[in-house]
Amino acid sequence: MARFDISNCDQAALGAAAGADAFFDLGMMYSTGRSVPIDYVSAHKWFNLAAMNGNKEAIRLRREIAAEMTPVEIAAAQRAARDWMHAN
Repeated sequence: MARFDISNCDQAALGAAAGADAFFDLGMMYSTGRSVPIDYVSAHKWFNLAAMNGNKEAIRLRREIAAEMTPVEIAAAQRAARDWMHAN
């Protein structure tokens, strides 16, 4: 089993090959503040990417977080997910 230290998740070249589980874990980190400050925009972005890769739980959690966010924050999260997909 390999261990990778990633200091900045947004700069990590995870790619779609990392799978929905990696994206889901990042969403959980940002939604709960595990090792990073709580950031619902980032959490929504990662849950969105996990959902697009087939993680059903990410769909539910993305919806829950969206209920706590403003429309502007949701738009920023969706834009961030699109930007991430285009870059990777």
